[in-house]
Amino acid sequence: MTDTGAIYIDADACPVKAEAERVATRHAMRMVLVSNGGIRPSANPLVESVFVSAGPDEADKWIADHAGPRDIVVTGDIPLAAKCVEAGAQVIKHNGETLTPANIGMALATRDLMQDLRSADPFRQGGGRPFSKADRSRFLEVLERLVRAAKTR
Repeated sequence: MTDTGAIYIDADACPVKAEAERVATRHAMRMVLVSNGGIRPSANPLVESVFVSAGPDEADKWIADHAGPRDIVVTGDIPLAAKCVEAGAQVIKHNGETLTPANIGMALATRDLMQDLRSADPFRQGGGRPFSKADRSRFLEVLERLVRAAKTR
């Protein structure tokens, strides 16, 4: 957690890293890409790459331990989002949906239900819709708004 706030990216499967970097750069805000490796570090001095050990949820644990009230977390991982919301961070999914104290409980319940349905039917395919240009645009708009709000806190 930092005094000026940061954007923490759950980076392994994040489709909006470049968009987040543009917003962070525009606002001179620190951005931290957290992954198990396999992503190219940015030459941007505002962007830090943190590589955690391989293992389930290691990147999530690192982000949860560092995110706080002035920070923004970009993730599609609902349990990680719940921990970050509890710590006071703003959380945004890749499609621009924000997760807040008001909706994180429902998101967790839906995730658990879908996980149960998938485990009950091993032939169940897919589950989500493809990431679209509209999702990318909505993400940029919402991240911009969250960064501006974080700077006034």
